[in-house]
Amino acid sequence: MSLLTTSSSTHSSVSFGLLRLIIFLLLSLPDSKGKAIWTAHLNITFQVGNRIISELGESGVFGNHSPLERVSGVVVLPEGWNQNACNPMTNFSKPVQTDSWLALIERGGCTFTHKINVAAEKGANGVIIYNYPGTGNKVFPMSHQGTENIVAVMIGNLKGMELLHLIQKGVYVTIIIEVGRMHMPWLSHYVMSLFTFLAATVVYLFLYCAWRPRVPNSSTRRRQTKADVKKAIGQLQLRVLKEGDKELDPNEDNCVVCFDIYKPQDVVRILTCKHFFHKACIDPWLFAHRTCPMCKCDILKT
Repeated sequence: MSLLTTSSSTHSSVSFGLLRLIIFLLLSLPDSKGKAIWTAHLNITFQVGNRIISELGESGVFGNHSPLERVSGVVVLPEGWNQNACNPMTNFSKPVQTDSWLALIERGGCTFTHKINVAAEKGANGVIIYNYPGTGNKVFPMSHQGTENIVAVMIGNLKGMELLHLIQKGVYVTIIIEVGRMHMPWLSHYVMSLFTFLAATVVYLFLYCAWRPRVPNSSTRRRQTKADVKKAIGQLQLRVLKEGDKELDPNEDNCVVCFDIYKPQDVVRILTCKHFFHKACIDPWLFAHRTCPMCKCDILKT
């Protein structure tokens, strides 16, 4: 009986301690009186071999001082090794006879206002800024006062690097930016959610005292999934291309992972969906994504 009482008392102390901590943090947060946040839909189109690939996703957010307008054009990089466009003399390698173009610029090195103005002075119809490395696809609404006449959106680092590598390989990429959904400032939007979370946390802690289900460790599940993926990859068919194979025809599709043509003696991996790629290209891709890069077929489900 004394052990049960002690356990209940301990968890009760933890519950109320957590409650006091979160309320303290909530009251310590600065008031949020900013503008509404608007997401940006990006319709990305590019060509690989004879195939036109289009991607549509709510992958960006408009800057705080950006007009909420539709804009489109070919995606253009700053010339030279530095992609942050902080140098006022920065030029952009836009194709000849391009009427509308969007500057793809990396974050950092100077203010958002400065790099957006550099692109605008060179004739950009819009600016896409991708976030710092290591941030995945996290985004936030930029502050760039003084650039109200040009559309500016932020996208995640992973999506930005994907576009950067495509363009550096000579792929012609176009994007249509559409206005997405509105989100109210987070503080006013989530106050009730926070208090709901507090109540649920307290209830959970009390229930946890009486019943402790054995839940598989998340790291164990991840290791098992990786093992399953590795096993599934090893069961996929391999083939060595030789002279006369139709895959070597210049008119056939290239490998959509590396964009290189197939050559004799290349080892290709054939997926269950019948799409095939260079083994050296597709194996790391499958280990990270599990799906065919063309049709999204999951190798664990097939």
